[in-house]
Amino acid sequence: MRNDEILSEEQEENQDENVNPQDSPVRLGSVITHRGDKVIYCLTIIGQIEGHYILPSNNKTTKYEHIIPTLVAIDEDENIGGLLLLINTAGGDVEAGLAIAELISGMKKPSVSIVLGGGHSIGIPLAVCADKSFIVKSASMTVHPVRTTGLTVGAPQTFEYFRRMQERITRFIVDNSNISAEDFSSLMLNTGELVTDIGTVLDGEKAVECGLIDAVGTLSDALDALYEMINN
Repeated sequence: MRNDEILSEEQEENQDENVNPQDSPVRLGSVITHRGDKVIYCLTIIGQIEGHYILPSNNKTTKYEHIIPTLVAIDEDENIGGLLLLINTAGGDVEAGLAIAELISGMKKPSVSIVLGGGHSIGIPLAVCADKSFIVKSASMTVHPVRTTGLTVGAPQTFEYFRRMQERITRFIVDNSNISAEDFSSLMLNTGELVTDIGTVLDGEKAVECGLIDAVGTLSDALDALYEMINN
C-alpha cells in the first residue's frame, strides 16, 4: 500500500472521529451506558467551569463550549433515554455555569445529578438543575455570594451588577430546588462560618435538610432513580 493511500485512510478516520457522536464521551471523560435496552449518557462536571477566558493548563476544567453542544445532541438523540450528571466542581465562571444549568433544566429527557466530592459556588445550580438531585454523605457544597478578583470600578453600577447577577442565580436555585429564597440568602450571607469569606459549607445531610438537594444517596441510587424515570 502506498504512503498516500495510508495517509488518506488516516484522514478519513480522523474525519469520522470528528462527526461520530459516540466518540464525544471519550474525549469529554464521559460514557454512554445502558441497562437492558435503556441507554443513558453519563456526563461529568469536574474542576472549574471555564467560561470566556482560558484557565491555566494545570487546572482541571469543564469547558462550556464542549458541554453545551453535547447537551443538545443528547436531547435530540433518540437512542439516549436520560442524562446522569456526575458533579465534583469548585465552581468557576458564573455565566457559563448558569448557561449549562439552564440547558439541563430545559431538557425534555429525564436527568439525575449526584454531587461527589464537592458542588461549590456555581456548582450549586448545576446540582439542582436536574429532575432529581442526589449527594453522597461525604460531599460538601459551599454557598456564598457572587464575587470577583482583580481590579473593579468602585461605582454604584458595579454593585448593582453583582446584585442583579446574584438574583439570577438565587432565582434559578429556588425554582429548581425545595429551598426558599430567604433560607438560601441566610446561608449565603452567613458571617460566622468561613474564616476569610461569608457563606456556609453544607455536608450531604445538611444540603438535604435545608431543601437544596433532594436526597442523600449513592451512585446506584442515582442510577436506579434515572432508569425508573425513563421507564415511566
